[in-house]
Amino acid sequence: MHTRDINIGRYLFLAFSLLSAGIGVKAQQPTPADFPGRIGRTLADSKEVWPQNPKAPEGAPNVVWVLLDDVGFGASSAFGGLINTPNFDTLANQGLRYTNFHTCGICAPTRASLLTGRNSASVHMAGFGHVWMGAGFPSWDGRIPSEAGFISEILRDNGYGTFAVGKWGITPDADVTDAGPFDRWPSGKGFDHFFGFLGSVTDQYKPNLVEGNARVTPDGRHLSAQITDKAISYITRFKKAAPNKPFFLYYSPGATHAPHQVAAEWSDKYKGKFDEGWDVYREKVIARQKQLGVIPANAVLPPRNSNLTAWKDLKPEQRKLFARFMEVYAGFLDYTDWEIGRLIDYLRQSGQLENTAVFVMIGDNGASKEGSYSGVIDKGPRAFNDDGELLEHNYKNADKIGAPNIDIQANYPLAWAQATNTPFKLWKQDANSEGGTRNPLIVYYPKGIKEKGGIRNQYGHVIDILPTTLDLIGLKQPEQIRQVKQDPIHGTSLYYSFDNANAASRHTEQHYYIFGARSVYKDGWKAATAHRLGANAQTFLSDAKKGFDNDPNRFETDKWELYNMNDDFNELNDLSAKEPEKMKELKALFDKRAVDYKLYPFIDWIDQKRRRNEREKKGIKN
Repeated sequence: MHTRDINIGRYLFLAFSLLSAGIGVKAQQPTPADFPGRIGRTLADSKEVWPQNPKAPEGAPNVVWVLLDDVGFGASSAFGGLINTPNFDTLANQGLRYTNFHTCGICAPTRASLLTGRNSASVHMAGFGHVWMGAGFPSWDGRIPSEAGFISEILRDNGYGTFAVGKWGITPDADVTDAGPFDRWPSGKGFDHFFGFLGSVTDQYKPNLVEGNARVTPDGRHLSAQITDKAISYITRFKKAAPNKPFFLYYSPGATHAPHQVAAEWSDKYKGKFDEGWDVYREKVIARQKQLGVIPANAVLPPRNSNLTAWKDLKPEQRKLFARFMEVYAGFLDYTDWEIGRLIDYLRQSGQLENTAVFVMIGDNGASKEGSYSGVIDKGPRAFNDDGELLEHNYKNADKIGAPNIDIQANYPLAWAQATNTPFKLWKQDANSEGGTRNPLIVYYPKGIKEKGGIRNQYGHVIDILPTTLDLIGLKQPEQIRQVKQDPIHGTSLYYSFDNANAASRHTEQHYYIFGARSVYKDGWKAATAHRLGANAQTFLSDAKKGFDNDPNRFETDKWELYNMNDDFNELNDLSAKEPEKMKELKALFDKRAVDYKLYPFIDWIDQKRRRNEREKKGIKN
């Protein structure tokens, strides 16, 4: 048969089949279930409905989240510290101070919990996204799942413009190159614009900067100046194009994480201010905190850590060196406050501040213990070297503290960390201690908060900020984001406390874990273990000097402590011997929550150091 005849036969067969099926010329596509109109054969038979961009609730406020890095409870003047933070003071005096607010004890878990409203291990951030500080398990791989939607995704889907500037710190190492993938960069997590750095730490004058999905060259100014300018420019452009739409800004400076770097005009403001030393600092701060009402009037100052030297016992040259470290740190925090004040002034002058809710979290964990006993200036001798060698090095290089140099890693001595953590024990990374996990929170919202300068003592945690924000806007957690079903939010909104200082805490239970140190809080009671050599050792540094323990049962033999936080807010009276049943109850609760929130396996610094050594032997880079 001829080819043309074959094709004609095919066409006839197809036409006959269509007619036999009863569709023929009457065929039409079905209307999708999620389309509110109707799709017919012709326009006359159809009803068109145009997609609409999402719209925020009427009168919805702008929202600004500010998250500082490595600031202790007793550093800023807003919470009784001796470092001037006049803009924080103003926000607190016109808003609310939350005195019982908590972080995760270290940066990446805090940031993951804050942005998702969920406990860190549940969103794969029990540790970090960095290879040597993470592990190949769901809780530890640093890959926040799509089921844990970000506040930025929720707000963008509800008509907000979304911007982030500064430190990100939660993108896995494998994804931070220019090749991506970019789904765990800020642009992939609901932010319209991002300007900052993806890692955990950067030089303040030569930062590893990213804008959007591309590397950019820093302009030589301090990073805090650059991110403030960029935040203002994002808001200005957005409001010019859409004056009635609200925005969400996540402002997260690298400050005051090491390297402590700031212009001399800021650090020199504090010359001589700390010559009395860290012991006097602590005494002055706890008195100021009582006057402010941010701690109980009968609070007792914890003893100086047994591993730290009294200021009066230091040599004159040590005092001079150590005071300079603190002058630089104080200038760094003071300058950070000034840059945030510049942002607030812009909002005020542009008429936007009245309807802007500002959350200021003064620290993503307690003060840093990473500066050794003698402080760290650069990449020379570090914390685990002989302390005498490090001290001599610091004497010779004291003029470099705070300088804009890529090799500078300035961090103050450990005793200043305890001082700026007044009135608590211990410091950053100590998930067992309030000194590692309790940070100041300021909430400022002129349109929505009636009381000015109020104190709030309700228990709170970073997972509470997301639901609080949704509550004050009038939004619910979405069931889906980009067609992905969402896991429940773990946080409890603090909105109920805005107008009621005496309201009972609604967040009544919380667990903590950072590399073996762990604790659990329940209805005013807290059980905790430091998970260190000798069980009662006070610092990671002193443990490191003793060598790493190879005991595979070290998690089972940890010594636990028990505190009644209602009567003993800064953990001075261990009740574990007197209340064995309460201790047993809380330890069992921690184990249950470790399962519920997907924390296992337990991994500590010993495991991480061993894994890092093995990788280095194989030539595998971090």
